[in-house]
Amino acid sequence: MEDRRRKLEELRAAGVEPFPPSFPDRTPVSDVLARHIGLSDGEETDEQYRLAGRLTGRRGHGKAAFLDLTDRSGQIQLHARKDVLGDDYERLVGLDLGDLIGVEGAPFRTRRGELSLRVDTWTMLAKSLRPPPDKYHGLADVEQRYRHRELDLIANEEARELFVLRTRMVSAVRRFLDERGFLEVETPVLQSLYGGALARPFTTHHNVLDRTLYLRIATELYLKRLIVGGLEKVYELGKDFRNEGISHKHNPEFTMLETYEAYSDYLDVAALTEELVATVARETIGTLQVERDGESIDLTPPWRRVTLRDAILDETGVDIAEHTERNALLDAMRRAGIDANPQAGTGWGKLVDELLSKRVEPTLVQPTFLLDYPIELSPFAKPHRSQPGLVERFEGFIGGIEVANAFSELNDPDEQRVRFEQQQRLQAAGDEEAQPFDEDFLRALEQGMPPTGGLGLGIDRLLMVITGVHSIREVVLFPALRDR
Repeated sequence: MEDRRRKLEELRAAGVEPFPPSFPDRTPVSDVLARHIGLSDGEETDEQYRLAGRLTGRRGHGKAAFLDLTDRSGQIQLHARKDVLGDDYERLVGLDLGDLIGVEGAPFRTRRGELSLRVDTWTMLAKSLRPPPDKYHGLADVEQRYRHRELDLIANEEARELFVLRTRMVSAVRRFLDERGFLEVETPVLQSLYGGALARPFTTHHNVLDRTLYLRIATELYLKRLIVGGLEKVYELGKDFRNEGISHKHNPEFTMLETYEAYSDYLDVAALTEELVATVARETIGTLQVERDGESIDLTPPWRRVTLRDAILDETGVDIAEHTERNALLDAMRRAGIDANPQAGTGWGKLVDELLSKRVEPTLVQPTFLLDYPIELSPFAKPHRSQPGLVERFEGFIGGIEVANAFSELNDPDEQRVRFEQQQRLQAAGDEEAQPFDEDFLRALEQGMPPTGGLGLGIDRLLMVITGVHSIREVVLFPALRDR
């Protein structure tokens, strides 16, 4: 670093501005490579290009040198000659790896067959005062990769490609919904009352209003108020925040897609979901066949559909429909050899959720919709049209990971009031994830909400699935970490 700072001062002393304001009219490296892929060995062109990027390699000495220039789109070899650059040649070849430069020149193919750019002029764009990660070994330290993602992106081409892929995936999601008449909207991140999911919130304070506010745990309740207002088909792509544990599937800050469509139900949403995922995968990675843990997963619709009751029964031998009281279900779990030692206050619904998450979810490798959940697990879902005690809800699983959650939305305000009261009792009993009572939402429902199908789709998890990544930290640019 001392040597780099010395070179910085030498540049300034020579009248070279090491941090100029701009470098206009540049062409991406990939465009140059694509346009001149047909050059023969030794063939030259007169077409001039302005390229900009980071120096990532240097070879040669004497009166000629080769340098590697890398931008977001790719890498190209630069050929610098003293007889062309004069005094600027020594200054160029004396730069450090990691320095950012702009160059102008013409493409040619070397006699050894590598497409290169002859450097006619060059410009310093930013002096790098810290050495880059080792070019050949990359940045392997996982902790450093997450804490200093900029280094990860500099050193690891795979990381750059993954996050470019993420951007393409999000664009494909928007395009899919926009083409089907959905309106993208924005709802508050800071909320006076959190809701729409069973989770603990992050709490903050608004100084001017002198009131406690919460970072949203979901966008659901606001979006359904828009359905009441007549927008009929809406979606939001944004951050949710849940004050819960961190694992390979959980980050406290995550990106969620929520959609709501009037006059539809959860079966309509299931069809929309499988079509959305298939379309996004096809546009993003070019295939509906993805690999995870050595197993091929086929995203082609239609996906398998099975009830939650049957899925738990098949995997554990426990029939939750036959054991509808907490202690009865606990005894059945223990008779089935399932080690269950729930905390005080854990109700029947939490035990069902534990059976699902620990015994069923890991087995759902091929795309699967689990249908028809107990009402205790779903305070915003419409009662099932033919199965008492259940609601019209599904969760979507791929590769053993939950990626989607959907309801036929509850639109009876009196029934919703009863559900809120039930959640209040759970909250009073010590359930920190219970849903608070939301009178404003009830007032909106009392205006009349049409039958509505709603979907929540985890963007981070969907990217994990289609790329085969095993940790959510790999697909979030700056994941939550403990202090050093």
